[in-house]
Amino acid sequence: MRAAIIGGTGVYGLEGEKRLESVNTPYGNVKVSIQKAGDKEVIFLPRHGRDHATPPHKINFRANLRALKELAVTHIFATNAVGSANPNWSPGELVLFQDFIDCTKTRPLTFYDGGERVVHLDVSEPYCPELRRLLQEKAPAYGLSFAGEGVYCCTEGPRFETAAEIRMYRQLGAHVVGMTGVPEVVLARELGMCYAGVGIISNFCTGMARDMNKEEILEAVEQNKSRLTGLFLDIIANSNLSQEQCHCSQSLVVL
Repeated sequence: MRAAIIGGTGVYGLEGEKRLESVNTPYGNVKVSIQKAGDKEVIFLPRHGRDHATPPHKINFRANLRALKELAVTHIFATNAVGSANPNWSPGELVLFQDFIDCTKTRPLTFYDGGERVVHLDVSEPYCPELRRLLQEKAPAYGLSFAGEGVYCCTEGPRFETAAEIRMYRQLGAHVVGMTGVPEVVLARELGMCYAGVGIISNFCTGMARDMNKEEILEAVEQNKSRLTGLFLDIIANSNLSQEQCHCSQSLVVL
């Protein structure tokens, strides 16, 4: 079993000695770093690129996930900066994703674009229950807690949402809103990988508070970045990760 961390806004790397590697995939080239977590190797992939130059709607999600598969990754921990649509969840708090609403529009969303057989995907539980359990269990040791488990709404970006859109997403059941979690979680499941997503609340959504600014967003991420990546690395190094306690690797339905 091999694990990876996908870093979102504000999470661009891990502390410690590492080597850089370039992975060629049918969808493009992906650059990752590889380092040790205890006696295990961990892959780090910066979602927006090493210089944070790729906007949400231009991220090559298929290349990223295929590269991790080529590196034999079976478990993924991901961070996402999100806006809170829940008035009780404030900037600086963490949310463990339980489900998602896909409001993206133009992104390639599957590896199965037609061919020999039609393939469907069971996403009744899109985020790995075993990884979620481990995160909740070990978070207090790092001074972390989750505001709750929530529904993540993914929008297309790169613009922020309107106040009317946020009212709609809240009525649909969304607790937090972001721009990068989908199709990432779907593609990971298509490739049989366990995936857990943690939202770092950087601001309240449009119409719920005063306007946001760049400094406040990055400050909210910075508050928890090192402890959160430390939590991920602890689980990777010291937990016996397997796919025996979940169905993440058995979600394809081929017709």
